[in-house]
Amino acid sequence: MIHSFLLIGQSNMAGRGFKEEVEPIENAAIKVQRNGRWWPMYVPVNPDRVTAGISLAESFADAYAKEHGVEVGLIPCADGGTCLDQWQVGGVLYDNAVNCAKLAQRTSTIAGVLWHQGESDCYDGRYQVYAEKFVPIMEAFRRDLELYDVPFLLGGLGEYLADHTWRTEAGEPVFTNYVHINATLRNIAATTPMTGYVSSEGLKGNPDNMHFSAAALREFGLRYYEEFSKLEDKTKVFTEKPDWDTAVRSALEAL
Repeated sequence: MIHSFLLIGQSNMAGRGFKEEVEPIENAAIKVQRNGRWWPMYVPVNPDRVTAGISLAESFADAYAKEHGVEVGLIPCADGGTCLDQWQVGGVLYDNAVNCAKLAQRTSTIAGVLWHQGESDCYDGRYQVYAEKFVPIMEAFRRDLELYDVPFLLGGLGEYLADHTWRTEAGEPVFTNYVHINATLRNIAATTPMTGYVSSEGLKGNPDNMHFSAAALREFGLRYYEEFSKLEDKTKVFTEKPDWDTAVRSALEAL
């Protein structure tokens, strides 16, 4: 049985940790979706850019697999640099994530959704309407994938963003409004069933002050799992899904 997780958001969900800075996670129970099929996990899990690296999903999946004694499938759909407008329902990113998740549902049961996004909505007043734009997206994922009873986890933006030097053409610091987005995410989690906020307090960034370091991502993944465990319905019964590759091979051998 495979319990799978949808990974959505921007670059810090995809992962930009440097591989050489942490020990690899070697767990044969962790799978990653490629072209609708499950393969043994390898880095990068979410190869959205050439800079993709260590992801928080790795340590999350490792903790889940060890505690639950099942195979864990990761469905990578995060895309670096994207804002909420690009994740709107009916857009390319949203539709791709739903399609990938539906393929995964043929051979696994989705046990949760991991979201990390917001850096691209820190400026030009976007942070002020974050909840207005995000909540319909979250609700649509639950509706379109029938995920009303699984945790939807929202990760906080990194504190290191305060040290980033980028400014808009108008001279406004690009990322200092991350605190408002974190407050919004925290409030959404507090007022929405089966939704949790994962704090990034104290987690360090790469030298670019834009992405979490590999070590921070390892810790962040464990924090995601800790929050998941608080929300998880321990009585939920997962239905065994067929392994279509095995079924097809068996059918062919029977001819």
